[in-house]
Amino acid sequence: MQINKGRKAYDDINITPMLDLAYVLLVIFILMATASVQGIKVDLPKASAAQSLVQPKTIAITVTNDGQIFMDAFPVTLADLETRLRSAKASNPDVPIVLKGDQTAQYGKVTQVLDLCRQLDLNKVGLVTGKPASAS
Repeated sequence: MQINKGRKAYDDINITPMLDLAYVLLVIFILMATASVQGIKVDLPKASAAQSLVQPKTIAITVTNDGQIFMDAFPVTLADLETRLRSAKASNPDVPIVLKGDQTAQYGKVTQVLDLCRQLDLNKVGLVTGKPASAS
C-alpha cells in the first residue's frame, strides 16, 4: 500500500519574494543617494561670463549667509576644513575646489577659506556664480 502516490517533494526554493525585496531596497538606495547630492542652498551672485568648473572628484566648499562653512554638504570649522583639505591634497595634489559663497555672506569668511587654500598651495579654486538675469 502506497500513500504518497503522485506527490512530489518540494526541493526548490521560491526566490521571487526575495528578489522583489532586493529590487525595492535597490530603488530606495538609489533615491536616497541622489537626494543627498544636491548640497546646501545659497543665493549665488550673478556673473556675466560664468564657466562650469565642476569636475569629477571636485571638493565643494560653501559659505552660507550666516558665515557657516560646509565641505561637501557637511558643516565644518576652519580647523576641520584645513585637516580635510590636507588629506585631499595628499591623495590628489591637483584637487579642484569649488567655492560657493552666498552673496550676503560675510566677506571675511570667504577670504579666510581662500587664504587657507592658498596656504595649502591648492591652485585650482573656482568661485561659483549664478547665471545673469536676461535683459529683455
